[in-house]
Amino acid sequence: MLRNLVVSLGLLFAFSAPLASAADITGKWDVKIVSASDGELHGVAGFTQNGNHVTGWLGPSESDPIPITLELKGNKLTIWTHPQPGRNVVFGRCDVTVESDKMSGTIDTDEGTIEFIRISHDLPPAVKFKPGT
Repeated sequence: MLRNLVVSLGLLFAFSAPLASAADITGKWDVKIVSASDGELHGVAGFTQNGNHVTGWLGPSESDPIPITLELKGNKLTIWTHPQPGRNVVFGRCDVTVESDKMSGTIDTDEGTIEFIRISHDLPPAVKFKPGT
């Protein structure tokens, strides 16, 4: 009977532990990228979040955004860029760790680094992608 009680309590604690929730990345961010081929570059990003679902944009400025796809799992964010005809991108994929108002990680499997610093928790402005995006 004591064994059953111990097993029951163990299961209760195991299933009552909170699930890891996604980090909050909503807002506008300054971006710094350092790569061997392009040196140091600066840009801006904006993200909107609902739970684990994140949408956003990234680019040299709000008026020159690049379409991206995002995946957020806990405090790990992966961003894929989608270059358009006539446009270059510094990276195809980056993986960052979210730490409150800072995110940092690598671009294209350690070919460089990327850092995001949040400048606002407000919803980012809507952007317009150039024709063909």
